[in-house]
Amino acid sequence: MLFRYLFAAALATPLISACSGPVEDTLPGQPIKHRQEAFKEILRSFEPMGTMLRTNRYEAEPFIEMTTRFMSRRDGPWDHFIDGSFQPPTRAREAVWSQADDFEQARIAFMAASEALYQAAHTQALPDVRNAYADVESTCRSCHEVFRN
Repeated sequence: MLFRYLFAAALATPLISACSGPVEDTLPGQPIKHRQEAFKEILRSFEPMGTMLRTNRYEAEPFIEMTTRFMSRRDGPWDHFIDGSFQPPTRAREAVWSQADDFEQARIAFMAASEALYQAAHTQALPDVRNAYADVESTCRSCHEVFRN
C-alpha cells in the first residue's frame, strides 16, 4: 500500500512540475529578464575566448575581435539591479542589495579585469592573454560565490 502512494507521488511530482512554466519577470521594464539576458550575452562572448585558450588554438586577430565583442557587452546587466528586483525569477542573492558597496566593488573588479584582458589581447602575448582571461574568470567566480544563487 505504501509502495502505491510513493509510486504515485514520484510519478505526480514531475508531471506537476512540467505544468508550471518558468517564473516570469512581472516587474515594470522586466529588469530581471534584462539583466539575465545581458549576463548570457557576456558569457556568449567570453566563453569562445576560453575555448580558444583551452584548446591551444590561440589566434591573435580573432581573439582581439572576441575581446572587442566582450567589451561591448560587459556593461549590459548592471543598471538592471534596481531596488525591488529581488524576487523570482532572480538568481541574485539578497546580498546584492544588502551589501551594495561590496557588489559595486565586485563590479569594478570585473571592469578592471576585462579592460586588462582587452589590453593583453592587443599585445598578442599569449601568456599575458591567458593570465588576463583567468583574472576575468576569477572576478566572475568570486562575485557568484557571494551574490548569485
